[in-house]
Amino acid sequence: MPMSWQRTHTCGELRRSHVGAKVTLNGWVNARRDHGGIYFLDLRDRYGLTQVVLDERLAAGVRFGPEYVLSVRGVVRAREGAQVNSERATGEIELVAESLEVLSSSPVPPIDISGATETALETRLKYRYMDLRRPQMQRNLEHRSRFINAMRRAFERQNFIEVETPILTKATPEGARDYLVPSRVHPGEFYALPQSPQIFKQILMVAGLDRYFQVARCFRDEDLRADRQPEFTQLDMEMSFVEEEDVFAAWERVMKETFADALGVELTTPFPRMRWEEAMERFGVDKPDLRFGLELRSVDAWARASEFTVFRGAVEAGGRVMGLAVPAQHALSRKDITELETVAKGIGAKGLAWWKAGAAGGSGPLAKFCASAEAAGALMAALGAAEGDTCLFIADKQSLTRKVLGELRNQLGRRLGLIPKEQRWAFTWVTHFPLFEWDEDAQRYFSAHHPFTAPEDWSLGGAMDGREPDLGALSSRAYDLVLNGWELGSGSVRIHRADVQQKVFSMLGIGPEEQQRKFGFFVEALAYGAPPHAGFALGLDRTSALTLGLDNIRDVIAFPKTASASDLMCGAPSLVDASQLAEVHVASTAPRP
Repeated sequence: MPMSWQRTHTCGELRRSHVGAKVTLNGWVNARRDHGGIYFLDLRDRYGLTQVVLDERLAAGVRFGPEYVLSVRGVVRAREGAQVNSERATGEIELVAESLEVLSSSPVPPIDISGATETALETRLKYRYMDLRRPQMQRNLEHRSRFINAMRRAFERQNFIEVETPILTKATPEGARDYLVPSRVHPGEFYALPQSPQIFKQILMVAGLDRYFQVARCFRDEDLRADRQPEFTQLDMEMSFVEEEDVFAAWERVMKETFADALGVELTTPFPRMRWEEAMERFGVDKPDLRFGLELRSVDAWARASEFTVFRGAVEAGGRVMGLAVPAQHALSRKDITELETVAKGIGAKGLAWWKAGAAGGSGPLAKFCASAEAAGALMAALGAAEGDTCLFIADKQSLTRKVLGELRNQLGRRLGLIPKEQRWAFTWVTHFPLFEWDEDAQRYFSAHHPFTAPEDWSLGGAMDGREPDLGALSSRAYDLVLNGWELGSGSVRIHRADVQQKVFSMLGIGPEEQQRKFGFFVEALAYGAPPHAGFALGLDRTSALTLGLDNIRDVIAFPKTASASDLMCGAPSLVDASQLAEVHVASTAPRP
């Protein structure tokens, strides 16, 4: 039996067709106004706002304020002429209250729910339950839900099945630090929270499930950025008896159907493909924003013949000289160039050279090296520059040269307004990443993606035959899906041969004993008839944020952490009682208050 206060309609539901109906609404007091003895209040719930009219008797008999929870019973009345609020879905009606009941009271809210005034981020996170009442935050979470469910339906239409994989699992190195969970029943031993379902989904392929997907929670103990959180959600999938193009086709179909279903946007497929080396050479980054130009150009040949010793010396030392040309209509001042040089030096560059292009030699620090029409013309041709363009150069090791110019390109795209204001969806697949990458601090190679990624050359540069390969020259069958300069997700063709997997482990410095301890169960599974397989995982937090035009994933996550991985609302992480630590056989060295 419903209670007398329970709603018959939501606060966003009533229309002119409901005029004369007796209804009950439940919601929060959004605003209250006194118009000479007649009182109005806006009642709000997740679905919208309804104006409620109170006579003086009701208004005087019940005390309430902002964010009180009320139940209002009354009759729906039409609003006419100038009274109609065309900006509100319920703007053609109002509810004339007959009774009003306070279901819950509230102190003065610490957050302006209307969003009319800005609230400090720390306050928003501490009172997240209040922050989530804001209509914008609720719309964000509704969008995320629609998007995820549309993706689920799209995968099911392709005969994928959803399988949940463990949250408490074994610590295995996958590129980031694990969150560890001590075991009470196995003294001194630990579970790890999964960085991804990687090993389990590959085992599902060995098990013959053929097409798997999962909305998976993942955990990585790493430094936070605008697009990172210690716990996050990804749409994870794996397929058997496939190669790269099969995975691309499956995801392109999913994205096309999802964007149409959740956003009403028609995507053009197939998405472009671009090898990693091409992306780095043209854009300086492996997640290029294709919505604007300013592509990087090699100036190595010009530098080699130049009298400019800085440029010539960089090339002769095995480095690179690269540049980009800013069109003349986007004139850069000396102050602009100085600011860009500060950015370049902050990344590690020794400096930033510049030249205002001109067939007669141009101007700027490089002009004296372009005094001849031949030298000036050759440099303009190398850069694709026109008369009056401002050309920026970096000369250094290849990796640093690309990195610095890639960042300058992105900053210039934003500063100069080169990114189109209307929403565009510039997808691309970036493929064939390096298999290994060198770490200067550790002085050794690590997997560029993860150690389960298949090599382009299954002989591993001769390593399978006992030869010593050049690890830096090996290419992988890994790929990323990039949208508007954001990496949405990563995947690869996997190693399905136990012997190749063991060899890759050994090339990474993981010896036979460590392999058996950490990965023995997985290598054994591969030996039992593993099919060729490949997969991909897309970050749902990042994708949801990007499709809403947001630059931080925090606003599509109900309960995010701060940049220091803290939860300000509940105070996590926190100290626990010594008795709890003793139960799980852990002794803490942290000082206790």
